[in-house]
Amino acid sequence: MKKTGFLLTSLLLAASLLTACGAKQEAAPAAAEQTKVKVGVTAGPHEEIMNKVKEVAQTKGLEVEVVVFNDYVQPNQSLDKGALDANSFQTIPFLDKFNADHKTKIVVVDKTVTFPMGLYSTKHKNVADVPEGGVVGIQNDPTNRARALLLYEAAGLIKLKEGVGNEATPLDIIENPKKLEFKELEAAFLARSLNNVELASINTNFAMSAGYSPKKDSIFSETSDSPYVNVIAVNESNKDNPAIKKLVEAYRSEEVKKFIDEHFDGAVLPSW
Repeated sequence: MKKTGFLLTSLLLAASLLTACGAKQEAAPAAAEQTKVKVGVTAGPHEEIMNKVKEVAQTKGLEVEVVVFNDYVQPNQSLDKGALDANSFQTIPFLDKFNADHKTKIVVVDKTVTFPMGLYSTKHKNVADVPEGGVVGIQNDPTNRARALLLYEAAGLIKLKEGVGNEATPLDIIENPKKLEFKELEAAFLARSLNNVELASINTNFAMSAGYSPKKDSIFSETSDSPYVNVIAVNESNKDNPAIKKLVEAYRSEEVKKFIDEHFDGAVLPSW
């Protein structure tokens, strides 16, 4: 009887302890929702658009801190290290290449805008006028370099090996009738190099930052159906964060779309 009573008392005590623990767990406060995000962008249109997104996000209770970079490497490095919550500056092929090269897990949360890449010159009005042996500029990062070479091919200046696509390098040029010399430079510096080359491929954001109008000043450009749409990207572990969803909603809003249409005169195309 004593043993039975002791066992019953022990069971009742254990049950009461479990109940107490359960009550404590239920009473634990929920984690506070994130109300501020740091977003990396490149200088120029990405920066201007994100500043408009910042205004819209504020009405949704989200504070956006815009961090501006002048190259295409640091925004992803900073995101991977946790110094940013998101970035908005790159295309999907560029991100895929970065992840493969750096073993990072950065993912797309949504599409933003398209910036048609163009060929620019301060010396010529037509690509056909570029002289034999002329030095021409292209981006030195792999994705934009391939994109630039495809643009030079579309302009009829070179021919690439079949199927190289986003992996194209100058070594893949199989026809170069004008014997052009390709000079690789940082994407941000190409617009400043125009006086030193016959022609250069320039991303829209950097062309506009340098005071050029992609619509009026480029002598050849990608068509409106370019596959190089830009995206908002985050670390994979952060893709379901409600604050990121608010950021996307603010970006893909009618207010931001109207701003882009009115401010960039067709040089930047919304994806929604």
